Amino acid sequence: MDRRTVLAILLIIGVVVVTPVVFPGKPRVVTPPAAATTDPAAAATGNQAVPPGQAPAPTAAVARATTVEDSTATVAVAEPPRDVTVADSLSRTVLTTAGGALRTVTLSTYEALDKSGRKVTLTSGAAPLLSYRWFSGQDTVRFSDHVLTVTEAAGQTTFRGTLGATGPTVEIRYTPVRDSLRVHVEGSVLGAGGASAGGFLLIDLPSTFQSFEADSNGDHTALAYAVKSGTRNAEGVPFGSLDPGERKIIQGPVTWAVAKNKYFMLGLLADSGNTQFGEAQITGGARTSRTATVAHGTVIAQLGTTGRFAFELYTGPQQYQRLLSLGRDFENSNPYGGFMQGVVQPFATIVMRVLLWMKATLGWGYGWLLVLFGVMVRLLMWPLNQGAMRTTIKMQRIQPELNALQQKYKGDPAKLQTEMMRIYKEHDMSPFSAFAGCLPILLPMPILFALFFVFQNTIEFRGVPFLWLTDISLKDPFYIVPLLMGVSMFVLSWIGLRNSPPNPQAKMMAYVMPVMMTVLFANWASGLNLYYAVQNIAALPQQWLIANERGKAAKSKG
Repeated sequence: MDRRTVLAILLIIGVVVVTPVVFPGKPRVVTPPAAATTDPAAAATGNQAVPPGQAPAPTAAVARATTVEDSTATVAVAEPPRDVTVADSLSRTVLTTAGGALRTVTLSTYEALDKSGRKVTLTSGAAPLLSYRWFSGQDTVRFSDHVLTVTEAAGQTTFRGTLGATGPTVEIRYTPVRDSLRVHVEGSVLGAGGASAGGFLLIDLPSTFQSFEADSNGDHTALAYAVKSGTRNAEGVPFGSLDPGERKIIQGPVTWAVAKNKYFMLGLLADSGNTQFGEAQITGGARTSRTATVAHGTVIAQLGTTGRFAFELYTGPQQYQRLLSLGRDFENSNPYGGFMQGVVQPFATIVMRVLLWMKATLGWGYGWLLVLFGVMVRLLMWPLNQGAMRTTIKMQRIQPELNALQQKYKGDPAKLQTEMMRIYKEHDMSPFSAFAGCLPILLPMPILFALFFVFQNTIEFRGVPFLWLTDISLKDPFYIVPLLMGVSMFVLSWIGLRNSPPNPQAKMMAYVMPVMMTVLFANWASGLNLYYAVQNIAALPQQWLIANERGKAAKSKG
C-alpha cells in the first residue's frame, strides 16, 4: 500500500480516537414527552436547568411533579443523629440515623496511594454517599431531616420513623452479604393504617468522591455516572460533560446506575421483583476549577400499591470479576470508547479476560504479562504481516507497469481496465491486493484502543510496580518508556524503508510519526507505552527479514 495512504489512515484513526478524548462533546439533554406534562407547575419547571447544588425532582416522564422542596419547617428532633457501623473483613460501612442514609464505606484491602497511610474510604465529603427523599406529588421530603430509630439484629440494620407529624412512616433495612461488598436494601413508605403512601422514592447518588490516588487530578477527571436502561448499552455521563445546572434525563426502566471515580464506585441494581427504577436524572454541579468535581445523580423508583422498595447496593472497586458476578451486564458499568463504544467495549472485554486468565495461569505481575501479551499479539500477526508485506513487494514490482498502462490508455478506460486485470492475473494478484497491506496495520488498532481505555480505570493495574515504574497505570515519571516506544517506532520505520523505492513522503513520515506518537503518549499510562514499545521491538526481526527479501527481489529484477 502507498505510504501516503497509510499516513492518511493513521491520521484519520488518530483524529477519531484523540478528538473525543481531548474535546468531549456535550451529551444530549433528554426531555420528557410534551404530552405527559399536563400539570401546570411541572410544565413550568420540567425543562429548566436546576440550580447548582439542588438535586432534581421526578420529571413528567415519571409523574406530574414539580421541583418544589418541602416548604414546611423542619420537624424538631428529640435526639441528635448518630452513626451505626457494620464491618466485615472487606469493608467498614457507616450508616446514620439521620434518614437512614449511607455515610461512608472504608475498603479494608485497598491502601490509599496519596501517601496518607489510610485505607481507601468512599466518601462524598459532608454529604452522605446515599440518601433518600419522598415525593408525594406536592412536596419533597428529605429523609435526612428526620432522625429515625435503629435496631440491629440477625445481621440486619433497620431504621424506622415518621417523616414529620403528618408524614408517612418509613422503614429502611440494610442486610449485608458478608465479605462481598454487597448489601440488600429494602423498605417501605406507608401512610395511615399501613397503606402505601404512594408517590416516588428518590435515591440520591454520591455527588462527588474524595480522592485517595497519587494522581488526584486524573481521579477527578474520571468522575462520572453510568446508567443501564432497558436493552440499550450502558451510558456514561462524565461530570465534566454537563454545565452547571444542566440536566440529563435517562428514561427507564433503569437496570442499574452507578457513581464512580477512576477505580471505585457505588452502584444501585434494581430488584425487578419489588422495585422498578423509572428513570435517572443527572444534573451538573457548581464548578470551582476547569475540572468538574461535583454533579447530582438521582434514581427514581415508583412506590406501588404495597409502598415497598428493594434494591441491591454495591460499594467497592471496579474489579471485573466482581462486577461480572453481579450479572445484568454490570461489568459494563465502565462504558468504554464514547461514540466508538460498540467497537471498543467488546475488545476491552476480550483484552481484560485474556490478561486475567494469564494472571491466574502464570501468576506473573501485570508488567511482565503486558510484555508477554505484546509479543503474543505480534507472533499471532506474523503470518498476516508476512503475506501483506510480500504483497506490498509485488505491488512495488508491478507499479511501473501499471503506471505505463495508465499513460498509454488514459483515453480508453475500458481498455485500461482490461490491461490492468491482465497484469494482476500474471502476477497472481487482484485490484484488492493493495488493501491487504493495510490489514496488519489496522488489526492491532482495536486492541491498542481497548488498552487505552482499560488503563484509564482498571483497578487490576492500580499501584502495580514494574522495574523502575511505581505504578503502570500512571505515566512514566522519567519518560523512559515513551521514549523507548518512539525510538523503536523510528527504527521499525527506518528498516521498512531499506531497499524500498525512493519515497520522500514515506521518509518524512518515518521521522514525524515517532515524534508525534511520543509526544501524544508521554502522559498516558506507562503500561500502555510498554505494550506499544514491546509490539514495535517484537516486529523488528520480521521487518528486517522482509527488507532483505525486498532487496533480493530488486536485485533479481535488475
